[in-house]
Amino acid sequence: MYKVMLVDDEKIILDGISQMIDWTSLGTELIGTAPNGIEAYEKIKRSQPDIVISDIRMPGMDGLELVGAVHASYPNVRFVLLSGFGEFDYASRAMQYGVKHYLLKPTNENKIAEALLEIAGELKLDEHRERFVLDIKQGLMKVMPHVKEQVLKEFVTNKTYGSRDWDYYRELFRFEFEHPIRLLLFQLEGVREFEHLFAIKNIAEDILETTLLGTTIGDHVLILIEDSLELNELYRRIHDIRDTFQHYYKLDVTIALSEPDRITGARNLYQETLQYLNYRFYLGEGGLITRKDTGAQPLEAAGKFSFEEEKLTMPVQSGHREEAELALAELMRELKRAQLDINMTKSYVIQQFVSLIRLGAPEQMNRYYSQMSKLAEMNTLQSIQALLEGTVRELAQYHYEKNVVKHTTIVRKVIDIVEEQLGNSELSLNLVAHEMLYMNADYLGKLFKKETGEKFSNFVVKARIKKATSLMAGDPDIKIFEMAELLGFGDNPQYFSQVFKKQMGCTPSEYMKLPDNSGF
Repeated sequence: MYKVMLVDDEKIILDGISQMIDWTSLGTELIGTAPNGIEAYEKIKRSQPDIVISDIRMPGMDGLELVGAVHASYPNVRFVLLSGFGEFDYASRAMQYGVKHYLLKPTNENKIAEALLEIAGELKLDEHRERFVLDIKQGLMKVMPHVKEQVLKEFVTNKTYGSRDWDYYRELFRFEFEHPIRLLLFQLEGVREFEHLFAIKNIAEDILETTLLGTTIGDHVLILIEDSLELNELYRRIHDIRDTFQHYYKLDVTIALSEPDRITGARNLYQETLQYLNYRFYLGEGGLITRKDTGAQPLEAAGKFSFEEEKLTMPVQSGHREEAELALAELMRELKRAQLDINMTKSYVIQQFVSLIRLGAPEQMNRYYSQMSKLAEMNTLQSIQALLEGTVRELAQYHYEKNVVKHTTIVRKVIDIVEEQLGNSELSLNLVAHEMLYMNADYLGKLFKKETGEKFSNFVVKARIKKATSLMAGDPDIKIFEMAELLGFGDNPQYFSQVFKKQMGCTPSEYMKLPDNSGF
């Protein structure tokens, strides 16, 4: 209900309009009257109506002065001005305040009702616009942290990103990096769940206080920090992160800390921290690894070899055998081309092998560990590649079979949710993915289409129309607006009819008149 106040210095007009208008039927409520502008303004300040119907000629404060005063403090209040025959030029001055509704006195209830209905429609439209803008802003606020994480991930892993790209993102997200930056790369040890990555990320961001961006990349957590802390203080906080994580999750973590550099050198710093983590083979798991612990040269001076174990583990975990075999072949080519020290090559290979066998079935772990000792004793890259190829094929097949069962179960859950939520006008792939199944919406959409052959949105439309035909068969007297509400079309039966006709070739009304309307 929109609140209305009536203002006129003639009591007979106040009483007449108050009584002759059916306020409720117009979606309005008369909350008060006033005999002049001064009293009206005081009441408006207290009750803040949505609409004011006011005479122009009044003692003390006339209608135009009232419009000006209210507009200054409450610009959203709408006015309907009542004027005598010769006052339209005078009344037109109110247009500067957005007043569009003028009624010639004496007026009748129909004209007032028409003006109120028009203003109510304008107010509803404004509310829809405000709600739309608010929803957009809230949506952006929700996704912005994820967008920033993705930017960091792309910036440190994509070779094509340069200073110009960073300038663009810095302006877009208003990044202000006054100091050089460092990267921290966290490697969790032992058997862990995906949630542990988010836990270590949150702990690190809380303790470091200088975090600029953070994200997960495969099995690692990457934190970009401002190099503003004294080095010993930074070391202390890094050890606090490790101790806190161990206390709550009983897992150890190895942490690589890069040298400082400008933000445009972030990709080299990321490769540097990956290189440091390779020395877990020599230094043991857990603790902090920096350049001085490895004796490594800056990445620019090292051999041209880029090692990213996720390139192989991700397709294996997805069950994509051919993609995994291509990734392994690329890894072998890069190792051969780099011509690194044999022990360094073996450290890369063993790290890759460890990341792979963590994806295997628990009952196979002893066998995999026995193969690792063989791997360390092999003297040629060719024999190492042969062992890895067999492991990759076996693990990819294992995950393919697991994923087939898991995917079918997930899609069945989605279909059950759709059947339960047909009446929910907010039903969408994002709603199901984020708030019900806690999954990535794009991934769920692709999985759903792969399993059902239908896009999620098309599936929902067909399910709703099928339900509509069932409702009509069960109750021939059912109203179209009732079906629209029951099937998630809200208070828009016209849109429901359009969708129904597109699917069935006829309107709901025509369908109900068919001699046999029992099928879909």
